[in-house]
Amino acid sequence: MAARDNIIIRDLLVRGIIGVNDWEREQKQDIVINMTLSVDARTAGESDDVGHVLNYRTLTKRVIAHIEKAEPYLVEALAHQLARIAIVDFGAERAKVRVEKPGALRYARSVGIEVERSAADYA
Repeated sequence: MAARDNIIIRDLLVRGIIGVNDWEREQKQDIVINMTLSVDARTAGESDDVGHVLNYRTLTKRVIAHIEKAEPYLVEALAHQLARIAIVDFGAERAKVRVEKPGALRYARSVGIEVERSAADYA
């Protein structure tokens, strides 16, 4: 059984087009991303070599680029897309992704969804 180590990306703020309302399709809004990525980091821990673990800097750049061009209608779709990127393109064993839209609901700090996917979901 692989080790269950987690890389955590917390409160990544990106601006992008997301939503179903006309005004949401016209102007960028804040989107907050949180990701917990399950990896086996034992080799990286022993070697101290970035080549032995998921490169979270490169992943974060990819997430930002994806959000800036994808323009999904639903937070659910964006969360699924980001989990897929982490697993398929970067080799995470599991990905828990939370996508939030601050200020989307009156009287609420934010609204969003959290999804959890594994490699089996994309096999």
